[in-house]
Amino acid sequence: YLAEKTGTFLPPDTPVGRGQLLSWLMFVASGVGPYSGQSVHFQVHAPEKAPYAVNRYRFEAQRHYAILDAKLADNRYVLGDDYTIVDMSVWGWARLIPRVLDKAAWDDLPNLKRLIDEIDARPATERALATLAGHAFKTEMDDDALRNMFPGNYGDEGS
Repeated sequence: YLAEKTGTFLPPDTPVGRGQLLSWLMFVASGVGPYSGQSVHFQVHAPEKAPYAVNRYRFEAQRHYAILDAKLADNRYVLGDDYTIVDMSVWGWARLIPRVLDKAAWDDLPNLKRLIDEIDARPATERALATLAGHAFKTEMDDDALRNMFPGNYGDEGS
């Protein structure tokens, strides 16, 4: 909405450009995001360790990141030469690859790492990260936090 309202961070205004924009945004929203989130959930937060779930979601997250890395082998940005909201969307998840997969995962994703480093160096990104760093998030996973994050594990589904 904001990109269209301001006319910024969009690909060329053509049917092909719009199609690529929507396709890659859906790739991030329906693949990268969910598999990354589930990978972290089953590695870190699941009440019981389930090797099948850990392996499945790590594999799928890695597979999605590898598709992005391959796309970026031939392009500066996901859609080509111009920085768009697709790159912003990718950055939101890919910057967390050390948590989603592990720190060594960057070795297999050099093109994606290049993109993340470039976006990290943007002044707007630096401001956003400074705002994030200045906020005191609760980090301890005590019973209260777990109950709020995963009410289904506590029989609180309806509350």
